[in-house]
Amino acid sequence: MSKMRQVWEAYHPIVHLLMAGTVFVQLTQSMSIPFLAIYLGETTKLSHAYIGLIIGAGPLAGTVGGFAGGILSDLFGRQKLMFFSLLAMACSIIGFITVAHPIGLLLISMIMGLSASIFATVSKALMGDLTPEHKRFRVFSNRYLANNLGFAIGPMLGAFLGISGSNLAFFLTTVSLVSFAIILVVACRRCGVTDDAGGNGEGEGERASLAEIWQVLRRDVVLLTFVTGGVLLVTVYGQMSVTLSQYLRENFSEGVALFGTLMSVNGFTVLLLQIPVTRLVERYSLFARIAGGAVLMAIGEVGFAFSPDWAWFITAMIVFTLGEILIIPAEYTQIDEISPANMRGTYYGAQSATMLGSFLGPWAGGMVLTAYGGPVMFLVMAVLALVSLIFYWLGRRLHEKRKQPRTAIVETAM
Repeated sequence: MSKMRQVWEAYHPIVHLLMAGTVFVQLTQSMSIPFLAIYLGETTKLSHAYIGLIIGAGPLAGTVGGFAGGILSDLFGRQKLMFFSLLAMACSIIGFITVAHPIGLLLISMIMGLSASIFATVSKALMGDLTPEHKRFRVFSNRYLANNLGFAIGPMLGAFLGISGSNLAFFLTTVSLVSFAIILVVACRRCGVTDDAGGNGEGEGERASLAEIWQVLRRDVVLLTFVTGGVLLVTVYGQMSVTLSQYLRENFSEGVALFGTLMSVNGFTVLLLQIPVTRLVERYSLFARIAGGAVLMAIGEVGFAFSPDWAWFITAMIVFTLGEILIIPAEYTQIDEISPANMRGTYYGAQSATMLGSFLGPWAGGMVLTAYGGPVMFLVMAVLALVSLIFYWLGRRLHEKRKQPRTAIVETAM
């Protein structure tokens, strides 16, 4: 009992709620969204490239949504933005099963991506507000774990119930989003987390004006290099399920079942290995974690290119997922490290520009898949993962140089 109490008291109640809500929502989403490409392929006559364009348009819109949401949350607060973004996501999910026109589906995907990006950005910023700095890497790791806990259970539960990718699965996702939105608003009010308090109530400094935000972002070359590297990496792992699902469906007799299994393998790998891997790599630098993750993801992509059967695909997915485990929390922590306290939401919003990769991955990947086949597509993604390290290395060097004058001043004063 004392152990449970220590875990509960280690973080703010709203942080715990965001974690639990993430599991619940992701569980239902994983019965529907990962199967969207297959759903559209079976219910429409759209090409691979256009389906990839529809799904990729969501993350593309999300690059704007995260940036705008981050700025607005720093200017006006977090709570209202989280509530309305969850409701917009719910409406979008219903739209996917009620709208048939290609342009309509494209617009719905953009609304979904816009609102999902706003919620992700604002919720990360709120977690940062409510968590001491030395605990933030663990919080971001736990958030990633929560995402994958739901993702590990959802596809298998959906397959067991026979509803994966069905209208019922989309409806359940809608209900979970609306429920989470209502519970979150009520809990924030009861815990005293208000928009007027900026989320934390701990006085991390006055909010920056819009002009100050623009000046900082315009001059921050470190942020730009990290975002560029992030775009390349997200091209590899963001919406990777879109091209993988289409490749498996067309080239393997039980491709849909294999795809569902791989998505569950991805989730369970995170579930089982996230905590031990996170603790193991905490002794290494953020760049070392990202570099190791990029190499593992590249190896996983090569594995997808040449896998002949289920066992090889599962092995490749485990290696690929280990790369994700290393990269995603380190990326969040890296942005947190360079962001001013009163502009955390803005910097997370700027980081959401990396979601451009979730548009490029399905769209460009779909074109390469159509023109050259799956193996070539996977190998191209492997190369992009390795190229991203050039930008992360450059960003770290620039960041270290920027810190040197401050260190010198401190040493002189002593």
